[in-house]
Amino acid sequence: MRELAYQNKTVVYGLLIKAAAETTLEIAADPKHLGARIGITAVLHSWGSAMTHHPHVHMIVPGGGLSEDGSSWVSARPDFLVHVNVLSALFKAKFIAMLSEAQGQGRLEFHNRLAGLADKRTFKRFLGPLRHTKWVVYCKQPFAGPEAVLRYLSRYTHRVAISNRRLVAADDGGISFRWKDYRVDGPDRWKTMTLHPHEFIRRFLLHVLPKGFHRIRHYGLFANGNRAQAIARARELLAVAPPPKPEPTTAASADEPRVLATPCPCCGGRMRIIETFEKGAQPSYRPATTAIAIRIDTS
Repeated sequence: MRELAYQNKTVVYGLLIKAAAETTLEIAADPKHLGARIGITAVLHSWGSAMTHHPHVHMIVPGGGLSEDGSSWVSARPDFLVHVNVLSALFKAKFIAMLSEAQGQGRLEFHNRLAGLADKRTFKRFLGPLRHTKWVVYCKQPFAGPEAVLRYLSRYTHRVAISNRRLVAADDGGISFRWKDYRVDGPDRWKTMTLHPHEFIRRFLLHVLPKGFHRIRHYGLFANGNRAQAIARARELLAVAPPPKPEPTTAASADEPRVLATPCPCCGGRMRIIETFEKGAQPSYRPATTAIAIRIDTS
C-alpha cells in the first residue's frame, strides 16, 4: 500500500484524508454512537520517526458537537468519543472502495513492480487480503488537554520529516539523528541512527508533497464554508465567551513606532521600525525586558 501511495501521492493521500474524515463524521452523527455534527482538523503525515514512508493522518476532534437541528450541544463522555473498532471497520471499507473507484476511473498510475495492477481483476485480487486485515485506528483523550495537542501538531504543520534538534552529526561519511523506536517503552526507545548522505536525502525526499497539495484540511463544523457560524453557535450553547476582538489600529503619531505591513517571518507578529541609523553607526535603542518583534533599517 505504501508503494501504491508513493506512486500516486495526490490521489491516495487525498483519499486517505477524505476516508478518515468521512468515517469520523458519519459515525459521530449516528445516534447509536454520539448523534452530533462534529468538527475535524486533519493533518497528513507521510513519515515515521526514522523518516521511512509511513502515510497517516492526525485529526483533532472536539469532545462533542451540535445536534442535528443545531438547538443543543451534545457532549461526549469525558474519556470516550466512539469505539475504535467501529471506526476501523468503516474506514477500511471506505478507503478500499475509494481506491477501487479511482482505479476504475483511471486515476491511478502503476509502475515497476506494480505495473500489473493496471488490470482491473489483478487490482481486485490485490485488495482482497486487505479486506480481511485488521486496520489500526487510534483514538484517545489528550492527557495534557487540547492545548498540548495543538502544540504537538503545530510542530509538524510547516516541517517535513525531521527537525534540526534531532540531528546529531553530519559529514561526508554519514548523517546521524535521533529516532524513536515505538516498540520499546521507557527512555531506551530513543536511539541514534546513522545513514549515508544519499540514503538520508532519499528518505527526506520521500515526503515532498505534490505541488498545491493541502496537507491540512478542515471538515464538519470546521469546514471553511460555515466555520464562523458553527463555532459561534457552539460557543453560545456552551456559554463560552467569544474571543476578544482586536482593537482597531490608529494612525501612529510622529513619536510612535511605525507598524510595517509585512509580518515577522519568524513569529508572524507585527514589526515596527523603532530606529533608523547610518551605516557603521551603533543603534541607541535598547529593548525593554519584554521585547517585541522589530526590524532595524540601515541607510
